[in-house]
Amino acid sequence: MVETNPSGRRITMRKTDFTAYVIAVGIGMCLWFAATASGGKREAWDTPDYWSLAYPGAIIACGVLGYFFNHRPWRWPVALFVGQFIAMTIRNGELGNLWPLGLLLFLVISLPGIFTAKLGAWINSKMSSQQR
Repeated sequence: MVETNPSGRRITMRKTDFTAYVIAVGIGMCLWFAATASGGKREAWDTPDYWSLAYPGAIIACGVLGYFFNHRPWRWPVALFVGQFIAMTIRNGELGNLWPLGLLLFLVISLPGIFTAKLGAWINSKMSSQQR
């Protein structure tokens, strides 16, 4: 995928980046739908399953994504929680009038995921440097 930035230079998205985005968004959506289905509530974060299973699973997934896709790993948690926002919108059939607050909450709860993604990338770099 090729884009141009404002200065006219070409920007190329690596295939691995695209793959990581798809995986992250897909995991986020699946976790949201699973927690909503198991809890029977309108929104997953209103269920105990979200906070005890789906959210910790999301944080672990962020670390794994950071390990395997270690170039700018902060992107994967953001994409994962954007996936959850998309799933929430699909599940509810609307954005609702509190969507900015919901998006802000997703940003806040993505912070531990950003940390674990960076930790995963750091572990990968340390393991790679030891193998040389």
